[in-house]
Amino acid sequence: MKREILIDPITRLEGHGKIDIFLNDKGDVERAYLQIPELRGFEKFAEGRPAEDMPQITSRICGVCPTAHHMAATKALDDLYRVDPPPAAKKVRELVYNLFFVEDHALHFFFLGGPDFVVGPTAPKAERNILGVLGKVGLEVGKEVIGLRKEIRDLIILAAGKVIHPVFGLPGGISKPIKKEDQQKYIAGAEHAVKFAEFSLQVFNDIVLKNKQYVDWILSDTYTHKTYYMGMVDKNNKINFYDGDIRVVDPSGKEYVKFKPQDYHKHVAEHVEPWSYIKFCYLKGIGWKGFEDGPDSGVYAVAPLARLNASDGMATPKAQAAYEQFYKTLGGKPVHHTLANHWARLIEMLYAAERCVELAKDPEIVSPNVRTIPKEIPVEGIGIVEAPRGTLFHHYKTDERGVVTAANLIVATQNNAARIAMSVDKAARGVIKDGKVDDGLLNMVEMGFRAYDPCHGCATHALPGQMPLMVRIFDKNHRMLKELRRD
Repeated sequence: MKREILIDPITRLEGHGKIDIFLNDKGDVERAYLQIPELRGFEKFAEGRPAEDMPQITSRICGVCPTAHHMAATKALDDLYRVDPPPAAKKVRELVYNLFFVEDHALHFFFLGGPDFVVGPTAPKAERNILGVLGKVGLEVGKEVIGLRKEIRDLIILAAGKVIHPVFGLPGGISKPIKKEDQQKYIAGAEHAVKFAEFSLQVFNDIVLKNKQYVDWILSDTYTHKTYYMGMVDKNNKINFYDGDIRVVDPSGKEYVKFKPQDYHKHVAEHVEPWSYIKFCYLKGIGWKGFEDGPDSGVYAVAPLARLNASDGMATPKAQAAYEQFYKTLGGKPVHHTLANHWARLIEMLYAAERCVELAKDPEIVSPNVRTIPKEIPVEGIGIVEAPRGTLFHHYKTDERGVVTAANLIVATQNNAARIAMSVDKAARGVIKDGKVDDGLLNMVEMGFRAYDPCHGCATHALPGQMPLMVRIFDKNHRMLKELRRD
């Protein structure tokens, strides 16, 4: 007899989602669907608003990654008004952005993804959280995690005004310079972040890499997909989160295409399915072939593992050493193992911290020249950054007054959506056999999406046609009298 298993809600992610697992008569998985049931509509909210509002509007999409949206929107305004910010403004932006990366990656490892490894994927669900992690690594480590994140967030506030919804990005620059007397605070905070990132990598080495079962899970076919990979790189093809070109490599690691942000629409296309409010992006030159991997499928991945695969290395020395150890341990480039995202994320945290040190020590970081006033008539602007969860595209069209007439946002989780859907389906097929299901196995299905650190609050998108609607009518005694549905 066929069965359906529902995981609702799924846990330890940003936004909402559910997983429907359908079993066949033998009790094996016939198909598993990751569904995103919410609709946000920020692209429509933007229409009719002054373009200068976009860094504030879009940062409200998500309370976890507002800095990414703020920065992508600000860069889109630079492009919209054809204005080049002064060097100091670019460096302050990049400093703030890398600080954000440090604290965001720390959040995911210790609070969201890490419990699956530090505590164990089949541990009691009450322990698969930050409290369980602290039970394993000690309260002092917990104090360090919380303390570092507070220190980093205070530094972001110092430059950006707010940490949840930054207010410093302007077309052509930023709202205020960093004061000379504050420079040492940034240097000290960045150096602390480097030590913390090194410690986090050591935790991963001691708890995960020295546990054969965990390594076997990472390397297993259950959590493996051979897709294309996308990430932003500098002129030397090294990872950069703030600025650069977009590089895509194929499943063998060979460069497929490298393009300027303004040309993204030539290479990225969007597909929708009737069972989820999320866009499934694919490579336009290959086409949509369904939820398949391999060189003939246009499915690609973004986020930490994809960035490492798409690059030729890291631009800072300690992160480069960690990058080399990563590929040496996992058998060379590219790595296709989804759970390796957790290790890649910590390597990126180390890079971001080292880059913060470089920027904080740069004498130009305290220059008072932080704005070039726009003078061009706006028409169209595109801004791209690497969010912690992957490549983030902001594209605005305006009238001559700078009022938005159309907006397209392709967020990291939309870029990853097809591969995430494939990962959940394959994980379910790999761990559920003969109808045997328990809480630990269902969590291992959830691990199929959690490694990507998805943000479904950002990633929802409207489908053409009617929205589902359910109306329930109750009497004064709270008895349901009637239910009306439009599915």
